[in-house]
Amino acid sequence: MDIDRASLTFIRWLGLAGSIMLAVAGWLGGAMPHADLEATPASVARGAYGPIIIGLWLVGTAAQAYAWWSGRDRITSTREAAATALLWIAPFLFVPPIGSRDVYSYTCQGEMFLQGLDPYRQGVSALPCTWLETVAPIWRDTVTPYGPLFILLAGAAVAIGGSLVGTIVVFRLITLAAILAVAACLPALARRCGIPPQRALWVALAGPIVGAHLLAAPHNDAVMISLLVAGLFLVVRAQTRPALLLAAGALLGLAVAVKATAVIVIPFAILAAARPLLRSAALVGGAALAALLAVTFASGLGFGWVPAMRGSTSIVQFTSPPTAVGMTLTYAGQLIHPGFDAVPAVRALALVALAAVLLMLVIRALRAADREKSALQGAALGLAAFVVLSPVFHAWYALWALTLLAATTLRTNAFMLISIAAAFLVLPDGGGLPRFVKFPGAPLMTVFLVVLLVRYVRRRRAEAHPQPATAA
Repeated sequence: MDIDRASLTFIRWLGLAGSIMLAVAGWLGGAMPHADLEATPASVARGAYGPIIIGLWLVGTAAQAYAWWSGRDRITSTREAAATALLWIAPFLFVPPIGSRDVYSYTCQGEMFLQGLDPYRQGVSALPCTWLETVAPIWRDTVTPYGPLFILLAGAAVAIGGSLVGTIVVFRLITLAAILAVAACLPALARRCGIPPQRALWVALAGPIVGAHLLAAPHNDAVMISLLVAGLFLVVRAQTRPALLLAAGALLGLAVAVKATAVIVIPFAILAAARPLLRSAALVGGAALAALLAVTFASGLGFGWVPAMRGSTSIVQFTSPPTAVGMTLTYAGQLIHPGFDAVPAVRALALVALAAVLLMLVIRALRAADREKSALQGAALGLAAFVVLSPVFHAWYALWALTLLAATTLRTNAFMLISIAAAFLVLPDGGGLPRFVKFPGAPLMTVFLVVLLVRYVRRRRAEAHPQPATAA
């Protein structure tokens, strides 16, 4: 026991050391308002603090990732898991934005809303935004794909913050509140699925992406995730109380009003409710729709954000598996025809595959003896399928699935590894390999996917046709 306690103590301080190194790297080379927007990883490395920034970032990420991975089955209490996770993210409350410039876009979108402009019809350059020079050029003329609830939050953040720094502080406090909400609600989901709650909290909140990307950036994904977890928490606690199911549906509808991705969870929440299916659909689904419509009309913005989501597909990076395959086929096809482009077709096939996977998960939950547990697992796997098959992938997207997977299954290693790999691909200023190393990045990703597919097929065949000794 003393050895285990000493090991946990080492893990806790190693993770904190990693967080501090990442925070220092952020102060030296984060996504500053005045940063060079044309910088590349090579130019960062040649800068005055370049080697120090990259060294701290790599070593800090490795230290926190190792501590996270090592502690997932050693942590002994829910309180200890939550306290350690919060200790590791604490340094990121006091740093400039790290790993992304999205918060500057959020700020400008909030200012647009306060000035009476529709961010679903015009880019932030139309105002023009007071802080336009901080926004990446690719997003200055792009309409926002975020839902009306987030635009309302962005407007409130700008109004309360009063300045660029103040607004970023408000966004970070909103993100921190969302993380605390996840910490409060996730253990109940874990207990319902037979998962140790301390492990669920550790896997969901102690990873290297949570502090350095979700909080330090900060990203609105935290709000969506917290609303999803809170909604499912109420579904599990509802039992014979319809009012809780109405509240759960409302929270899920608000999650959709932040990011449309959340809609994947609603069918599984309906299945998880301990009611006849039609009644569950009326309570949970009806409340979700009512909340979405209410916040949409309250904002006065309408549904322009739905078609605006297509703008994100302009990003072509090998971190998305379907996009990587499409890019690889494109490189091969252009040897014959210069205009060949396979990316749209492969992305379309991936979305068809996603629909098939979601349908399969719904059917499995309907047939399960424990429908509630199977539906919760289906929600997690549905988000995982979306992350894998989506045309675009950013590092923090892994948390959409990993948060629910942590509470519904012990088989989290794959997404933990995805999170670790994604954390290494992005530098503190928001640049990284995906944007600048399309080749050979896409072919290497494609080869990796083929290897995984072959291994999966072989394993399934071995399970279907076991050897006599194995069967015995």
